[in-house]
Amino acid sequence: MILLGLLLVLLAGGAIALVLTEESARYILFGYTFELGHVEMFLAGAAAAAVLLLGLWLLGSGSRRTARERRRMRAARAETSSRVAKLEDEKRDLERKLEREHTASPSSDGDQLVARGAHERQ
Repeated sequence: MILLGLLLVLLAGGAIALVLTEESARYILFGYTFELGHVEMFLAGAAAAAVLLLGLWLLGSGSRRTARERRRMRAARAETSSRVAKLEDEKRDLERKLEREHTASPSSDGDQLVARGAHERQ
């Protein structure tokens, strides 16, 4: 929408520049000659103004939508980051707990740990 709005603004600006640079009511555009009367000139100006306003509206609404999506993405990234941090904290706590359990049981062979793990799964 922003690109279309910019295109419309440039088109209207080109039409306004064309009218301002010509000294007569005869306009040559792409090899064609146009001679406009008062009513046609008014309607062409109204059309140029409408295209300009439409272009500005499209620029504004496109910018607002882009900003809204960026805010949403920033919030989603922050939420994901906080989830990852929470999971990392939980992982560190579980590693500490496992280390404490491992140092508390003096068994040198891992048979008791394997038996305990198998018993817990049942």
